[in-house]
Amino acid sequence: MPQFESYGLKGGVWRGRLTDPKGPPARVVLVQHGEVLAEARLSETGEAEWRVEVDLPAQALGDGIQTLLLKTDSGEGGTDSTAGGHVLDRLTLMAGRMLDDDMTAEILALRAELELVKRELRRLATRDTAG
Repeated sequence: MPQFESYGLKGGVWRGRLTDPKGPPARVVLVQHGEVLAEARLSETGEAEWRVEVDLPAQALGDGIQTLLLKTDSGEGGTDSTAGGHVLDRLTLMAGRMLDDDMTAEILALRAELELVKRELRRLATRDTAG
């Protein structure tokens, strides 16, 4: 099974190292919502080891939270990812004004849950002291 070690994202390029004793995959692709956005470049660095570099295209960026998959693919090009590929890693990008709204909603939900927990703890505490 192929193993991927991510070196992170810098300058719009996601880099890492791929190892697979079976040899290189037919291709490594960047996928978002099942659509292939870009094909990675593989450079052999050793026995059963390759440097992987893939450029993040502009259409991958947008307001809110975006999840990109780096996966092996036996396809021969095109915009659809084959179902038989192996997901190597995930990259989550957060950006834009919608992110502020997403975070605010998440904080409000957490506050509501905390208030519920506090209320239940108070109820349990008063029940234990009354009995």
